Amino acid sequence: MIKRTIMIVALVAVVALPFLLRSKQAAPERADVTLVIITPHNEAIRSEFARGFRKWYHERTGKTVLLDWRVIGGTSDITRFLEAEYVAAFRNYWTEKLGKPWSAEIQAGFTNPKLAADAPAVVREARRAFLESTVTCGIDLFFGGGSYDFVRQADAGRLVPSQLLQVHPEWFGDDVIPQTYSGEVYWDRQGLWFGNVLSTYGILYNRDSIARLGIPSPPARWDDLKDPRLVGEIGLADPTKSSSIAKAFENLIQQKIQKRLALLRQANGGLTTKDLEAQAVREGWGTGLQLIQLIGANARYFTDSSQKPPIDVSQGDCAAGIAIDFYGRAQAEVTEERGTGRPRLVFVAPHGGSVASVDPIALLRGTKNREVAEAFIEYTLSMDGQKLWNFKPGTPGGTERFALRRMPLRKDFYAHSEWKQYRSDPDASPFDDEDHLVYRPEWTGGLFRELAFVIRVMCLDTHDELAAAWREIIRAGMPPAALEALGDMSAISYGQMDIIKRTLNSKDKVDEVRLAKELAARFREQYRRAAEIARLAPRPAPH
Repeated sequence: MIKRTIMIVALVAVVALPFLLRSKQAAPERADVTLVIITPHNEAIRSEFARGFRKWYHERTGKTVLLDWRVIGGTSDITRFLEAEYVAAFRNYWTEKLGKPWSAEIQAGFTNPKLAADAPAVVREARRAFLESTVTCGIDLFFGGGSYDFVRQADAGRLVPSQLLQVHPEWFGDDVIPQTYSGEVYWDRQGLWFGNVLSTYGILYNRDSIARLGIPSPPARWDDLKDPRLVGEIGLADPTKSSSIAKAFENLIQQKIQKRLALLRQANGGLTTKDLEAQAVREGWGTGLQLIQLIGANARYFTDSSQKPPIDVSQGDCAAGIAIDFYGRAQAEVTEERGTGRPRLVFVAPHGGSVASVDPIALLRGTKNREVAEAFIEYTLSMDGQKLWNFKPGTPGGTERFALRRMPLRKDFYAHSEWKQYRSDPDASPFDDEDHLVYRPEWTGGLFRELAFVIRVMCLDTHDELAAAWREIIRAGMPPAALEALGDMSAISYGQMDIIKRTLNSKDKVDEVRLAKELAARFREQYRRAAEIARLAPRPAPH
């Protein structure tokens, strides 16, 4: 009995000891209101904006606010989530509150901003009912991602207008926040979304790795990434999963179109006609895809996360990668060689090949905390919020722990020369950069999703065959016939995009799967043919 009692006491002690010795935990945070935000932003951004907004909001209202972040992945994941949540919410509203029967036609039509005039009356009624409703997905704000995704959400009716245009009309003009810049839209005229930080796209490379590969000049242009010495050395993200990488590839194609148009204009005595521009778009689209194909052939992998390539480049697992600017700058700062002042990583925006686009913020339909959600949007665009994007930790008005290394949106931010001492990137001034791309949305803006799709089929789904053919071509000394076979873009030419767009917009998702399989089979055969041509080509004489 005594022995059993000792064993029981010992067991209780073992179980209880960790609880007795643990440090005192802070009580759960209490707040007057909770703001729910869905975002692709990383922990550093979430942490600093939560801290800054809590302080800012309390000073103005005397109330405390808790930010409930919903992080489910990248912008594409968020888009799919919101689509599903609003379908479920509206279906419940339509059938339960309005007492009407649900159908596949209604599901496909109630978020369609371009319903045909002959669309069924019930579908048009459903669209109208959705836009007049306050159905909710349970989330107040969508914060971060590319403007393309916000335009899609706005067109679908999932965003509602903010009052910020009326509260601060002095912010919205060419001197502070222009409505457009270099072809990019920076805020919605109806107040459905607002950009609040700038993003550029470029190349992050590892200086030691570039030297190891014997490349005398580090990559500075998109074309430099097709260098055969970089085979197996480039880290890339899947453009169907990362809108920032899809935007980088779109920038590349836009640059190819503009260069082709300049050459055609020069040959035409400096004149530009519609036919000449159409020719430049067709040909620039093709040469852009050929370059992306070779960059894909050099890829070590395609990942779902756009944050992985910068990490791998920093570790030397990849020599270079395509990255959004702040991932590149932040990773370069983290890996800076201590005591030498010599950065191992360098981020470069390709000359004339990257546009400054925005990451927006927007109110979601059915927000339950409208007042505090509006205040958060106001905070991100106030000078207090803008400072967080580029002020160093611990500086007046700066972040607390993390250097976010991003470029504020407001033009008047850059007019404060006295702030340079506080900034992480004091010399960066995106509105003064003359070497930037001028974006032409009419060329490729309507094909953003389609571009990501064809890149996936051409480079990801067929990567083993593509990489094998490219290595065979390199070994053979780059025979022109093999390169021509490899770079046949007739299946995804600019003229084919209308067909591809219709397929991707089909109500039957099987159509998209079938098209992907057909195109992948064609490219695999094409790559096998290119490899065979290379194998049969005369080998270059040894040096």
